[in-house]
Amino acid sequence: MDRLASASPASLWNEVSGTQPDPDLWVVVATLAAALAVVVPHRPWRVARNAVTIAHEGGHGLVALLTGRTLTGIRLHSDTSGLTVSRGKPHGLGMILTAAAGYTAPPLFGLGGAALLATGRITLLLWLATALLVAMLVMIRNAYGALTVFLAGGTFVLVSWLTGPQVQAAFAYAVVWFLLLGGVRPAFELQAKRSRGGAGDSDADQLSRLTHVPAGLWLFLFHAVSLCSLLGGGRWLLGI
Repeated sequence: MDRLASASPASLWNEVSGTQPDPDLWVVVATLAAALAVVVPHRPWRVARNAVTIAHEGGHGLVALLTGRTLTGIRLHSDTSGLTVSRGKPHGLGMILTAAAGYTAPPLFGLGGAALLATGRITLLLWLATALLVAMLVMIRNAYGALTVFLAGGTFVLVSWLTGPQVQAAFAYAVVWFLLLGGVRPAFELQAKRSRGGAGDSDADQLSRLTHVPAGLWLFLFHAVSLCSLLGGGRWLLGI
């Protein structure tokens, strides 16, 4: 911590963007097993799903900004739902991409993280995730959401500054596995709700109204993105 605090900007960037040794294969497999233990059983998933909601709503917000919309606020709720509000044209490509970004964001974040880990950039991954969480915290508009994002960001800061390379690597791999695996389950949950007549205002239904493409096809897209990200990201993480 002291070394990074006293470093020059150039040396700090070299520290962050440089590569770190890959963890042993057993660490990669153990973090995969840990992620499965959180994502598959119902009880731990009910709590862990909050992290997926952060990525989901963060995806909406990030794409809204990238497409020129005005992001006005993000809310995260204790039932793991969320709401991202942006201003701009209520139709058009920007609105479509913003609506499509929610369910696709967690697996794509996981895929991007897997790409960084495959090149040994563990520190860069941790710092990028911290920066995104800090930026998101500024846009949170409710107490529960602020607490959730603050705790998530604080965890990344503590791991990045206070732990050694082995712990950082294990944490980074666990987070990426969680995003890849946790990005798959919400689309199936949404499909199940819609089959029971619920979730009538879901992202898929909003996209259907925006594009006149059936919501089922948007669900297929969510499934395709999450499963392909899991397959590709998993191969990168396992080195196969």
